[in-house]
Amino acid sequence: MKVLLRGSTYRRGVFLLLGGVLLLPYALLAAAFAQSWTEPDAPHGTIVALVVFTAAIGLVPPFLHGTRALEITAARWLLGVDLPDPVPAAEGGETRLRAALWFVLHLAIGGAVALGAVVSVPLALVALLQPLGGVGDAMRGQTIGPFDEHDTVGLTAVGLLVTVALVFAVAGLGALATTMAPVLLGPSPTARIAALEAQAARLAERNRLARELHDSVGHALTVTTLQAAAARQRLAEDPAFVERALVAVEEVGRHALQDLDAVLAVLRDDTTVSTTPSRSLRDLPRLIEEAGVAVDLHTDGVLDGLLDEVPPHVSREGYRIVQESLTNAMRHAGRVPVTVRLSTVGGALEVLVRNPLTGRPGSPGRGLHGMAERVTLLGGRLDAGPASDGWTVSARLPLGDAR
Repeated sequence: MKVLLRGSTYRRGVFLLLGGVLLLPYALLAAAFAQSWTEPDAPHGTIVALVVFTAAIGLVPPFLHGTRALEITAARWLLGVDLPDPVPAAEGGETRLRAALWFVLHLAIGGAVALGAVVSVPLALVALLQPLGGVGDAMRGQTIGPFDEHDTVGLTAVGLLVTVALVFAVAGLGALATTMAPVLLGPSPTARIAALEAQAARLAERNRLARELHDSVGHALTVTTLQAAAARQRLAEDPAFVERALVAVEEVGRHALQDLDAVLAVLRDDTTVSTTPSRSLRDLPRLIEEAGVAVDLHTDGVLDGLLDEVPPHVSREGYRIVQESLTNAMRHAGRVPVTVRLSTVGGALEVLVRNPLTGRPGSPGRGLHGMAERVTLLGGRLDAGPASDGWTVSARLPLGDAR
């Protein structure tokens, strides 16, 4: 009996009655054509032509995008079904066909519920009010099954049963509509796959932007901290060194702001700011100069003629791997010498970064995880960890297209 007290039962009843309201024009037209057909000297040929023309028009609404959108809105508010917003570009033939089937079922079930309400509700009210004498002669000469106008108890019981039966019928049909709505109004498998692919692309782009921010801003903060500390220690004895340190802080800060502007432009869909990757292997000399530590760079020709053979996306990721390796070295080992070696071997860019370990404790960060993601997306291989001569980062990046 809890069904009788639930608000969802009556909201679903309103949804079903909407189907009956939508069915009403179709029913009136069908009744008008039926009446015209039975009249004497009726122009049957004309009537048939009008029926075909009207039927063709009547078949259009179930397949319209607007009809599906309205049905989805009604199902959300009245059935309580969580349905995604319709995407017209993803609505293929299957989606429109399922939406049309839902529309037809909605009209058919709604029409049946409306007819039942029109018949049963007045009957129930009359039967309930009959014992009170408030319906006049409405029941005079009427019989309902074994009961006649004088069987007030029986008629009252019939009225109550009819009302309760109608409510239970509405509850059952409403529950069925709630179950079927996601099946018929929800996105098709093709649309779901397209949505998942779009979501995966957005997630991959967000992860890429997170890596860019981490590497760029993290490197800038690390370099700034080390250069500022060194400048403070040598402020009195070596003004020239302090000036160079301040210039490096200024430059690395400016470059970090440029990277930040580019990332924010992507997040804001701002086309006025260039989002073209501005960091590549060509920027390594400037990166090393700004780092403020001794870096022994071996390019094996990569920066002396072979750089044009490195695709832009590989050059960008190679630069970021070197940058993050330098950041980790400065953060966890301090101002120690670093060796960087770049080479192209077997159709791949080899990146090798080594630095001695000083035994300084360091908390784990996201740098190695970000480097691993970069290498994985390119289909390469990354090895990073302690070695006999210190900490080593070794990455192999295929020169083919990114996967």
